[in-house]
Amino acid sequence: MTAAGTRSDVVRISIDRGLLRGLGVALAAGVLLALTEAFGMGGTSLMFRLGYWLPIMLIGALWGHLCSMLVERHLDLDRRPLLAVVTLTAVMSGPLVVMVWAVTGWFFDDDRSVVLARLPDFIGPVLVVTGTLSALNVFLGRTPVQTHAAAAGARPARFLDRLPFRLRGSAIRAVQSEDHYLRIHTDRGSDLILMRLSDALTELEGLEGAQTHRSWWVAKDAVRGVSRGDGRATLTLEGGIEAPVSRRYARALREAGWY
Repeated sequence: MTAAGTRSDVVRISIDRGLLRGLGVALAAGVLLALTEAFGMGGTSLMFRLGYWLPIMLIGALWGHLCSMLVERHLDLDRRPLLAVVTLTAVMSGPLVVMVWAVTGWFFDDDRSVVLARLPDFIGPVLVVTGTLSALNVFLGRTPVQTHAAAAGARPARFLDRLPFRLRGSAIRAVQSEDHYLRIHTDRGSDLILMRLSDALTELEGLEGAQTHRSWWVAKDAVRGVSRGDGRATLTLEGGIEAPVSRRYARALREAGWY
């Protein structure tokens, strides 16, 4: 990999799938709230309601994404999804109550002297909306990203171009996230590259495999066995590599015939 290529990887701005999913859910929820005239907004026009709800929901989704990354460092979402929803809701809601209160005051209240007294009125609605969206995002994230073998004559997976020189031409068995790096396991050994797994999953399209854990992608033809313990499955790959299967992905992988 060239120095220029490495620098471009570092500065390249990319949006991971979790954020895209969160933004999509937030936009859909904003439209629904506007159409249903939620929380006493029946006396306003549809355009006014959309102008109110969509920015609030998008800001909430971005804040929620940041909170989710923080919570995932300290809480295993696979083992305790309900606790994850409660924790996310608690962490997100305080700042969101203040934000929604401020935006609502700007949209609706002519008498600024009474705005502060209405702050507690927003706690309940914000908790309801935030809790619902947190639950949707935690449980919608239970479908693993699957990649597919390239069709005859199609361009090979772009990720193959990222292999270090000594691994070029080798068969990829798994890709493992290690902090800001990825460890690429191949039939010729392993090496690290600077990249996020969320970006690699897109470039791995063209190789048949799936995300088995938030930190792992596994090539399907590398799987040699499966073991279970402590309520989880572990895939044994060619070469003795062991890749975990998270509880959130286990059912979907079983149904796809992985084990």
